[in-house]
Amino acid sequence: MKPIFKNNNAILLLLALVVICFADCKSANPPAWQQTNNALIKQHNLTVREISGLPETTIQSNLEEGKVKNIDSLASVSIHPGVNAKLFWGSGNMVSVLQLEPNANIPEEVLTGDRFVFVLEGSIDQLIDGSMTNMISIKRENPDGTKSGTPRTDFVYLEKGTRNALKAGAGGAKLLEVCSPLRIDYLEKAGIKNLPAQAEDIVSTQMPSITANKVYDLFEIQLTPLATGAHSRLVSGKNIQLSFISMDPGSVFPHHIHPEEQVMLVLRGECSEIILDGEQRMRENDAVRLPANMVHGAKIGDLGCDALDIFWPARPDYLEKQKASLAAFRAIIPADAKVELLVDGKKTKPELNFSEGPKWMNGKIYFSNMYFDQGWNASPQKSSTVELAPDGSYRNISQGKMQTNGLYPYKNGNMLVCDMMGHRVVEMTPQGEVVNVIADKYNGKPIDGPNDVITDVKGGIYFTDPQFTIEPIKFQPGRAVYYVSPGGEITRITEPNEFAMPNGIVLSPDGKTLYINNCYDDESWYPVNSDKENYIWAYDVKEDGTITNGRKFAKLFLTSNVLARKGKSSSADGMAIDKKGNLYVATYYGVQIFNDKGTYIGMINLPSFPVSLCFGDDDMKSLYIVSYSKVFKIRTNMEGYVNYL
Repeated sequence: MKPIFKNNNAILLLLALVVICFADCKSANPPAWQQTNNALIKQHNLTVREISGLPETTIQSNLEEGKVKNIDSLASVSIHPGVNAKLFWGSGNMVSVLQLEPNANIPEEVLTGDRFVFVLEGSIDQLIDGSMTNMISIKRENPDGTKSGTPRTDFVYLEKGTRNALKAGAGGAKLLEVCSPLRIDYLEKAGIKNLPAQAEDIVSTQMPSITANKVYDLFEIQLTPLATGAHSRLVSGKNIQLSFISMDPGSVFPHHIHPEEQVMLVLRGECSEIILDGEQRMRENDAVRLPANMVHGAKIGDLGCDALDIFWPARPDYLEKQKASLAAFRAIIPADAKVELLVDGKKTKPELNFSEGPKWMNGKIYFSNMYFDQGWNASPQKSSTVELAPDGSYRNISQGKMQTNGLYPYKNGNMLVCDMMGHRVVEMTPQGEVVNVIADKYNGKPIDGPNDVITDVKGGIYFTDPQFTIEPIKFQPGRAVYYVSPGGEITRITEPNEFAMPNGIVLSPDGKTLYINNCYDDESWYPVNSDKENYIWAYDVKEDGTITNGRKFAKLFLTSNVLARKGKSSSADGMAIDKKGNLYVATYYGVQIFNDKGTYIGMINLPSFPVSLCFGDDDMKSLYIVSYSKVFKIRTNMEGYVNYL
């Protein structure tokens, strides 16, 4: 048989024509949205960038480009007996929401791609480095006078080629699994046809942001500021990036593009996702796939919005922001610093219930041990004031007499003490003896419930009174902050109910700025609403100790349960400050840290929410943090500031 072509040149020419034809056909049939997208890119003056070297896939996503879909509408896929999944995928990653029956197993396998697994509910035993490791999820407790538990979400990153297996706990489990590249075995079980033998992976990979085969708590991953109103816990593997983003109520993110594909899943709250020239409402369990360089943005609803964004490949700009943010946090909290449980007052005597107001003096920590029942009913007879040594040993110096709250070092080695239920601020010796009443009346009427107290260098005294007392009818016209001059004259320096609940108070090291936080606000069950909301407020201090030029200093993060009810309660309580002016605030979310400009620096996560804190130890570089019956301690790089008269 004679060859059709007489020479190799003819063959090469034909191949070239085929390639040209293919390219022309491809460019001649762009996706339907591309023309609109191109016009929007020009309209908003956006810059298109491309990423070369990415593998192309022939596997069509089950998420239509730019179209929101609720994953509850997806068919449930049986992965293994007792293991069912909702699957959705993009070009380079697959998300599986796995529901495991009690004691269900995923048999041992060798992973064909990188795998993240997050425990959303229940518990599992996960194979890690040849042995089974327990991983759990804990929900946030609704806080009251006795409950204070914070959430925990364990996760692990396993690299391609790792041996994987797991078993659900006795109560079952719900898992979020993100794999890259796509899992062909899962797609086969989902009934997808014409699949390749294996999914292509990215050749050029990045350095993961976390260590493989190590269990993390997602809440230990620091929040990285991405934009105004948006902070994220970023977790990156070799070829994908997971962004657990929290977006503030009312935030707007304008039209933008990026060269990475994005798959978004709403975890809580709601938003209007701007996609091309329209908007699509997104609520919990809604997902959308945004191809590279598709124009999008977002308008966040009044509940805020928490979402998981998965980028393929990882966004270098996010990696740089995470690096810079973590460096600022590590400048204050060393990488090797760990939260140490110093005291568990339910296992030791005397029993601790609701610890408050710690301060370092005379080589010891002094703090209040308040009694509340679950409904916040108080009892001075069951309360005490405590002296704690750095080794964790402690004793009551006063008990059954007062329900004290905030404390502060005073003259002659004594301390100022807020006798909250006794409606007064007193001077107390380290032996627990009250030697002087500093303030008990204003305008001839008793003050209500002194909460936190500090001094200035002149010997003047500031204290907050949020009226958190037993009596249903209050003595003063509203919640307020007071100043006691060195001569003993008392001035109310904020208007009654200007703050919904003024709580923590602290002065800058130079004494020129007074910081006041607002514990509760915008709650149906609370009697006062104010415009202070979830902010720390800063004031200039005048020569006579009064204040002026009130302004928002730092915005405190709110927990998801508060956002869900449209509240503004951060539970901001005790505050501490270091000699560089960094501010440390005990809140529902954890210890939130801000620099002297009010810029968010980072968070110290605890297993129960912190109530108050102080610097201590001989070098004043340890933070002592009290939380209900527990006392924690963590080392810092900073020297705390306290005004010792």
